[in-house]
Amino acid sequence: MNKKQLLVIALAAGGLAFSKQVIDSFTGFKKPGNFPDAIYHFKTNAITEAKFELGRKLFYEPRFSRDNTVSCGTCHIQSAAFTHHGHDVSHGIDDRLGKRNSPPIMNLAWGKTFFWDGGVFDLDLQPIVPITNPVEMDETMDNVLNKLRNHRDYPGLFKQAFGSAVINAERVMKALSQFMVMLVSANSKYDSVMRKQGVRFTAAEQQGYALFKTHCGSCHKEPLFTDESFRDNGIGAGPNNDEGRYLVTLNDTDKYKFKVPGLRNLSYTAPYMHDGRFITLRAVLEHYTSHIKNTPNLDPLLKPTGAPGLKLTAAEQSNIITFLLTLNDKDFITDKRFSEP
Repeated sequence: MNKKQLLVIALAAGGLAFSKQVIDSFTGFKKPGNFPDAIYHFKTNAITEAKFELGRKLFYEPRFSRDNTVSCGTCHIQSAAFTHHGHDVSHGIDDRLGKRNSPPIMNLAWGKTFFWDGGVFDLDLQPIVPITNPVEMDETMDNVLNKLRNHRDYPGLFKQAFGSAVINAERVMKALSQFMVMLVSANSKYDSVMRKQGVRFTAAEQQGYALFKTHCGSCHKEPLFTDESFRDNGIGAGPNNDEGRYLVTLNDTDKYKFKVPGLRNLSYTAPYMHDGRFITLRAVLEHYTSHIKNTPNLDPLLKPTGAPGLKLTAAEQSNIITFLLTLNDKDFITDKRFSEP
């Protein structure tokens, strides 16, 4: 009996429901050919099949919430590129409303900071925030660990993944990171064009790409389509008066700055902006052309002529949207490896 067969038997015995096909297709983390090197610290958390499968089960585990109803997968749905599709802001435990739109979970292995305000600098620490947030999961790590320790399956799954049945916060966080760093979206039409795989942009897509690079590419840098910076894009305080990055740094120059989001899979991730105020991509582009507020910390790139606003005609906006749709990755939102076990 080979190692692959032993792993399948061991995980099945531990109660983890998954298809043998998923295990057989596991290849570990692979950097796409048109991507830079990942920055996640794999040396301290090397990817293995058992840890990944444990992380997948934990990602969809509602016992992370106080009343055992909310999992990570509740607000990060695969068919919506791991966002809370259709909700302007997240809905958590007891249907409590948060202040921010749930960002997509993809390509986190290249992330330097996490959340709209960049309040977490290590992916291994990221899940603690929603777990303990009173409007998301409203639970404590001690309670979570006790639930997992008393569960029929988890001690065996942790033993398979880590060599012993010990369940602690470090192992839980590392297992979740194993799942999250594997959520790589890099199989869009754009990627095929960049990798010269025999695919070409249409004329409208090519025109949109050129316009995008001129007007949007400074902040939404390829191929991840974010430069990981924090910027005030002139949408204003909004109904929640969310001060963004300022809540982390307490620096007045960071008021109303939010992390530049990646732009992949936009067909699946509406609504847009940190508070989900825009339902369509057309509304987003109309904001940048006609509705930018000249706020104190407004990003200078949004005032190319001294006055707020990018000079884009309706036709140019349409071409940019046509290009943005080439960033959709249907394989990502249907990949069985990432679905609920």
